[in-house]
Amino acid sequence: MTMLVFGTQMHLITFVFVVLEFCMFNFQLARFFYRPQDKHRNYYLLLLLLLIFYNITGGLFPDPKLSLEVPIQLMIAYGSGFLMASFFPLFFYKVMNLPALRWHAYYGVPLFLILPYIIFFIIDYTINGNIETDLKYGLILPFMYALVLLYVMFQSIRAKYLSNRNEKQYLEEVAMYCAISPWAALTLFGVVEASQVIEVLCTNTGIVFITIIFLAQSVRKTRNEHSRLSITQPEAVFQEFNERFKQFKLTKREVEIVLLFRKGLTYNEIAELLFISSKTVSNHVQNIYDKTGVNNKVALIHKLFE
Repeated sequence: MTMLVFGTQMHLITFVFVVLEFCMFNFQLARFFYRPQDKHRNYYLLLLLLLIFYNITGGLFPDPKLSLEVPIQLMIAYGSGFLMASFFPLFFYKVMNLPALRWHAYYGVPLFLILPYIIFFIIDYTINGNIETDLKYGLILPFMYALVLLYVMFQSIRAKYLSNRNEKQYLEEVAMYCAISPWAALTLFGVVEASQVIEVLCTNTGIVFITIIFLAQSVRKTRNEHSRLSITQPEAVFQEFNERFKQFKLTKREVEIVLLFRKGLTYNEIAELLFISSKTVSNHVQNIYDKTGVNNKVALIHKLFE
């Protein structure tokens, strides 16, 4: 028996996912207003919004009973899938810190995903009105590019965790593999006909793992912020040190790194605590050395604190 809701073509499972994701969106939106400085949450909210839109359009369209013309319904339905697929690389580049995806997020996706959609599913479909032909030719390039991009994402994740494979990092790495795998299915379902249930279950699996990773990172970031404040805040009360920091025109981030240095933390520990890369820490340290006229940590501590 087909389980459809409200007399539409939307399956009950699709509807359940929409409701759950809508609840999650509202919860995260409330968290965003509470902590607007958390820029990563913006991308997560947009990801949820695109997924909800994808599920709704995929579940309802095309339906001749609706007042909206079928060709427009098809354009919207396929467009939501292309939008969802296009946003994934940007999300993983920004939120999951995968620098190798930068070119793909800003240039590859517009060229190999968005442009084919505009050419075949808007322009050509409007002129010829043959969706089968557009599906046959319009998804060739996006499907091939999806496979290439999937490979790049897997390699980026592997490189990110290669130097640190403790149990916690290993689990997060596996979760990221599971999160990106359904991404390729977004273009695959355009080529291969599949039931709405299979499509929804497959494409929504990734958001479960993404949510787990995002929440785990949010918890770790909050803990690190508390740890950082407990280390750096007591130092700020020493006016003499503050005057020296101002004398050498150190930025707020550079002061944080100096105080963490004084506590004996390594580059990697500072990077973990501040949620930046070790290379970024190294760049900040070099700037600090240039401003203070020293070339090692011992001399820096002596000059600023003794």
